[in-house]
Amino acid sequence: MLDIKLVRSNPDLVKENIKKKFQDEKLPLVDEVIALDKELREAKTRVEYLRSQRNTISKQIGMLMGQGKKDEAEEAKKQVAAMADEMAQLDAKEQELTEKVRKIMLVIPNIIDDSVPIGKDDSENVENERFGEPVVPDYEIPYHVDIMERFDGIDLDAARKTSGNGFYYLKGDIARLHSAILSYARDFMIDRGFTYYVPPFMIRSAVVDGVMSFAEMENMMYKIEGEDLYLIGTSEHSMIGKFIDTMLDEEDLPQTLTSYSPCFRKEVGAHGIEERGVYRIHQFEKQEMIVVCKPEDSMDWYNKLWKNSVDFFRSLDIPVRTLECCSGDLADLKVKSCDVEAWSPRQQKYFEVGSCSTLGDAQARRLGIRIKNKEKGNYFAHTLNNTVVAPPRMLIAFLENNLNADGSVNIPQPLRMYMGGKEKLLPKK
Repeated sequence: MLDIKLVRSNPDLVKENIKKKFQDEKLPLVDEVIALDKELREAKTRVEYLRSQRNTISKQIGMLMGQGKKDEAEEAKKQVAAMADEMAQLDAKEQELTEKVRKIMLVIPNIIDDSVPIGKDDSENVENERFGEPVVPDYEIPYHVDIMERFDGIDLDAARKTSGNGFYYLKGDIARLHSAILSYARDFMIDRGFTYYVPPFMIRSAVVDGVMSFAEMENMMYKIEGEDLYLIGTSEHSMIGKFIDTMLDEEDLPQTLTSYSPCFRKEVGAHGIEERGVYRIHQFEKQEMIVVCKPEDSMDWYNKLWKNSVDFFRSLDIPVRTLECCSGDLADLKVKSCDVEAWSPRQQKYFEVGSCSTLGDAQARRLGIRIKNKEKGNYFAHTLNNTVVAPPRMLIAFLENNLNADGSVNIPQPLRMYMGGKEKLLPKK
């Protein structure tokens, strides 16, 4: 959410940003919210004036009564009563206008960074850099479910019976590999100085409103019936929500956190749920990284975060690239974002396995996350998030890139301690 002062003082900048995001339908909202804000400020000014006048006249009433000027005192009482009535009406008007202003401000997109490429959708995202040499072996790479089934490692049919499409049972070596990757990701981030968390997997609506846009919420979040609770779509939601209405000391920053959680997503939209596969699903697990920092440090942390993901995948010999998200592909709260994509030998192309974003002070402004500074005054923090790893999607990249011609799968050195020392997985079918 933007600062209303910015919208008020530089509406052309805000409108130009909306155009860059190809959301022209939101342009009228800028003038509308400025007009509502003006009306709100006028109402507040009037209330302050009436309160001052009421206090002055109230003091005079006692004096008038003491002087025997009963009629004048009664007239003054009527004035005070009239002022009280008007103040009550203005208080109600203030609440109504405040809510209207906030509602509009929540849908006006954040100001994107100057480095963000301008484009309408993800087809216009821009490749930044490649890491590792993509390899296409001279033997066939089967579909990832077929690879898993050779290890008797997945049961989609049973999951459909219990839960429907978009769910799965992992078992045996594949389930163990799934857990091993998450354990390695946890320790990888701890070794880089991040504090490990297991957060709540449900959050209240006030936190949901603070961490994401309404459109994202509608397409992603599962609501718990009869409760003010939502299942999280990523642990970022809980971890940023942890700081709601918090005043942070500068010396305690940055806060660098890494969190494990299951994630639950409706996946409403054009992509849909796969009937046979684990790429786009309703439930998965993820290791996340979150940073809360001073504004001047946020871009440095943005670069550190995506590099952590690249280093993680390269430590497992998986080629990756980074893809800069264009303006039209950025969610409204984001200032800048890039995807980390892994190489798929079967498809002979890269596919998304994680996303790194800086949101400026948008989440902090919504949630009231401030930094204490006696000299300059308190100010809003910046928040960032990035995926370390999100299996089972990451399993697709892992299995394809480590599959041998005989159907076995290599276990890279970093994972062996989590796999009981195994150097290879051998197929059962």
